[in-house]
Formats: sequence, structure tokens, C-alpha cells
Amino acid sequence: MGKAVVYTLLATAFIILFVFSTNKRHGHTRLGLTRRLGYKASHFDPLVSRIERSAEEKGLSYHVDLEQISYVPEVEDAHEYFDDEGNLNTTLRLMILFPLLENAPKDGLISAKELGAWIGQQAVDRLSYRTDKVMAWHDKNGDGAISFREYLPQFTEDDIDENKKRHGEAGWWMEQFNNADVDMSGNLDFIEFKDFLHPEDSDNEEIQKWVLREKMKRMDDDHDGKLNFKEFLEYAYNIYKSYAEYENAAALAPTAEDKFAELDINKDKYLVAEELRPIFRYLYPGELFYSKYFTYYLVYEADDNKDGNLTVEEMLNHENIFYNTLHDDSLDDDNFDYIHDEL
Repeated sequence: MGKAVVYTLLATAFIILFVFSTNKRHGHTRLGLTRRLGYKASHFDPLVSRIERSAEEKGLSYHVDLEQISYVPEVEDAHEYFDDEGNLNTTLRLMILFPLLENAPKDGLISAKELGAWIGQQAVDRLSYRTDKVMAWHDKNGDGAISFREYLPQFTEDDIDENKKRHGEAGWWMEQFNNADVDMSGNLDFIEFKDFLHPEDSDNEEIQKWVLREKMKRMDDDHDGKLNFKEFLEYAYNIYKSYAEYENAAALAPTAEDKFAELDINKDKYLVAEELRPIFRYLYPGELFYSKYFTYYLVYEADDNKDGNLTVEEMLNHENIFYNTLHDDSLDDDNFDYIHDEL
């Protein structure tokens, strides 16, 4: 059997979402950024996702442990890929998955585009699964939509009428609920509710601007509702730069001065939420964004001949990187801050 990865079920939740903090960021290395991918990237192998979901349904979670042997939850067809000690045969799994990824064209190679499409679909599936799970819990009348009162029953009619918009109050939540309610029906269907729950992965412009306004409050030292160059440089630029340089390999990102000038559409020397939208994904990366960077990471690590494609041999030579995607944050010596947002 090839290298084995053992999935140990733990009774503690392990959901760590990266969002930027108000601390000043300095330059990040490729290593530091790739470490962050494990926290956010969806699993490469859908079998692992099925195991994770089975564990969650049992009220458990798991993380990767390369030494301790555990068991596998009851997952259809999973047993044939595990030995009696609970070790996943990752070699066999990669050989089975390879032809599923290599489809356009059938040339014995997996291109970055093919790999990205596969990983992106795993991210979409995970977002849909998580949304469906939350929706099933809150949809009390079973109509396939979520009302404000169903999702946030703690707020009274008086709370809603008062419409207070401090963080976490009824009006604060209602504003984002209304942003998600595109058809203005008063309820959120599945797509709208997914945007509400996962604003970092939403294409809804109003949701994005709302999120950016909230994030700007943490960066806006002089509380004037916009960012001057100093605030942009201190709180936003280095986050953007770390992703942009990773995205473009050796190419340098624009300087802080050039990027600020590019975003400052009206040339008033300030940035408002609308002007920050072009770098929204960099400042507030979600699962779909991370799936792209996880793709870059896998190709960078496994592409031995540096032709931009992966062969089955290259994947087997580096099989652990396709499975070992959860990391202990003690490994991260770049002092990144991880917080679990309310949304």
C-alpha cells in the first residue's frame, strides 16, 4: 500500500476560517501562504468529504494524524479503500481519481485548468452541503425558504422595528438579510441563503459592499468611513500583495502607491467600499477563492518536470499533499490571525 493517511475522529469542532485582522501585515512567504490553504481548501478527494460529513452527523470532527490509528465511519463503498487498521490507501484512490480529472483532452495529463475545475467543484459541493444542513435546521415550516424570524428567532418584533444597526443587533442582521433577498420576497431561497451564510463566496454586489464596509470599520482609524493611503497600506495592501504575488508566481505585485491609485476611481485620495470591490476576494477570501490557490499549490509542489501539468506518476510521488490539507496553527510562524466570523 502507498503512503497511508489516518483520519482520527475527534469530539472537538475544527472549523477555522481565515479573515483579515486589523493587525499590520508584513510580506508573506509562499510557505506561509500555502500553510493557510489547509484551513480553507476543500478536500481533494470527495471520499474524504463524505467521511467528514459522516463524522459531523455523529457529532464529531476529525483531523489528519499520521501516526495514530483510528476507525472510519460507516460510509458507502469506503471500506474497500481502507485496511483493517483504518489506513486509507491513497495510492489506490489517486489512481481511481486520475481518469476522472483527466478529461479534456484524454492525454495522460491533468492540466492546471482540469485540476482547478475539480477542486472548485469540491468547494461548491461543500458550500452547498453546509448551506443545506443549516437550512434544514432552520426551515421550521418546511417551505424550502428561510425567513428572518426562522433564522434569528431571538429578535422580537420590537427589536426589528427599532432597527438598531450596531454589530450583531437586529438591524445589522436585517440589512444583510435584505441584501441577500434578491427577489425581495421576504424569505431566502437556497441560493440567497447560501450567499447570506457565505458572503465571502457570494457574487452579490450588495453583500460584498456590506462586508467591505464592515471590514473597513476595523481599518478606518480616523472613523471617516473611508480609507486613506496610510490606512490602506497598514491594513489592506500586504494581504492583497501576498495573494497577488502567489497568484502570479515570480511577478511582483503593484506597489502600494500604484494599487491605491488604480482603486481610487474618483481620484479623491480615499477609498470607499465600492472602490475596494476589485480586491474583495483578496481581502476576504472564501472557499472558492482558496480552491484556486490550493490548485496552484498542488501543481507547484507535484509538477516535477515543471511543464504545468501533472502525470499520475507525479501525483503518486507527492500523494500526501493531496490528502494532508489540515494543519496545526503552531506550524504557522508568520503569525497569521484566524478568527471565526459571525457570518
